[in-house]
Amino acid sequence: MSAGYSTTLRNAQLDAITTAVGNGGKLVIYAGTRPATGGAAGPVLATFAMGAPFAPAASGGVLTVNPPADVTASATGAATWARLFKSDGTTIVMDLGVGTSGQEVTINSTSVNSGVNCSVTNFSIACGNA
Repeated sequence: MSAGYSTTLRNAQLDAITTAVGNGGKLVIYAGTRPATGGAAGPVLATFAMGAPFAPAASGGVLTVNPPADVTASATGAATWARLFKSDGTTIVMDLGVGTSGQEVTINSTSVNSGVNCSVTNFSIACGNA
């Protein structure tokens, strides 16, 4: 049987992400195969500056992140995953799924084109019980 955590503990785990990112974290969208967390990343398609605060307090085991401002894509490719960095821009906090639905990071289109606007339409992380 898997462990089951109280909502209070799940919220605390998620709020630790907000603390780790700090103010002004970075969200980078990549093309290619997602490596093991911390592994060499594929081509960068877009880089978002996260806001301050990164997110309000988690609720119900879900951290709903404040969406960043739109950016102009720096390259063309199929967006497949994202990496969240601390405000220093180099310390990795976590890797995330990307898509137009059903992923932690939802973007306006996974077909990213250089010079075209790219938007994060939703960004939420759930911490549930198995």
